Amino acid sequence: MPAERLVAEMVPPPRFDSVRFDTYLPDPGRPSQAEAVRLLSGFATGLGDASVVNGERKEGKARSAAFQGWWRATGGRFRREATAPAGPSGVYLDGGYGVGKTHLLASLWHAVSAPREQKAFGTFVELTNLVGALGFQQAIAALSGHRLLCIDEFELDDPGDTVLVSTLLGKLADAGVKLAATSNTLPGKLGEGRFAASDFMREIQGLSARFRALRIDGEDYRHRGLPQAPPPYTDEQVTETAHATPGASLDDFGALLGHLARVHPSRYGALCDGIDAVFLRGVEPVTDQATALRLVVLADRLYDREVPVMASGTPFDQIFSEEMLVGGYRKKYFRAISRLTALARDARPQPDRANSRP
Repeated sequence: MPAERLVAEMVPPPRFDSVRFDTYLPDPGRPSQAEAVRLLSGFATGLGDASVVNGERKEGKARSAAFQGWWRATGGRFRREATAPAGPSGVYLDGGYGVGKTHLLASLWHAVSAPREQKAFGTFVELTNLVGALGFQQAIAALSGHRLLCIDEFELDDPGDTVLVSTLLGKLADAGVKLAATSNTLPGKLGEGRFAASDFMREIQGLSARFRALRIDGEDYRHRGLPQAPPPYTDEQVTETAHATPGASLDDFGALLGHLARVHPSRYGALCDGIDAVFLRGVEPVTDQATALRLVVLADRLYDREVPVMASGTPFDQIFSEEMLVGGYRKKYFRAISRLTALARDARPQPDRANSRP
């Protein structure tokens, strides 16, 4: 596909088409949530002050005010580089799974009053895939004219990706692109508890200076006051309901995992195209880490597309081992459990079928 189409498709996923700052409901007991909305709203307003004149980006009132403050502080004397000092180029939303970070990130994208082609939204994996498809220099060229780049689930699991993204974001920030990212770990602590932690930290120290970190505390909103994972169905119920559901897929869990091993994770989104509901028979605990990480990616893509999942076998809150849930990728696994549980609730039968549930 041409670069223009690849970049044009970097928009918030369907689940977050209609989210806005005023649809985010801060937990009254967690002041950091309301504060994040306030700060992000101000960040969006500042970006909305920018304009494009004769093909050159001209900063608006926010940059002008910063420059005037610097100018007064220097006594109004010209220096060799009479520009405002470089500060953080973006914001970084840190918090646990389910506190609404993606909601806020997508709300920021929607709130920035810039043409659609001047702002981009994608996951960390989608960003690295874009660079792989276009090449590093072409990716910079394709994104450097943007006003805003939003990166969701900023987690670095590979030293090569760390160097790649750190360099890419540095180039884009130098070109005037504002950055916003979410993750479950502060920028200076990405990679902690992972393999080759020293390699991660060496690269991330420079990257973390690009962001102002906003901590968002709270519980997983998908589970507030609700049971954990709903009880599984029987194989017969899953099969029968799948055959009666338009646009459904029906797979044995083991066969699905085997298929995922033969498909690159960057294509899991396309794998979900045209699927309105997923039905899985015989869900079992996943013991292999590579398989578990592939399942995490699939869960993310299904959640983005709001595809309900009805399953038999092991409940989703028991599919990852205790060892995995205390290891370096634990936050990814907890996120997957949270999202799969939410999708399992979405698959609950209509009232006229409720009595068939075990």
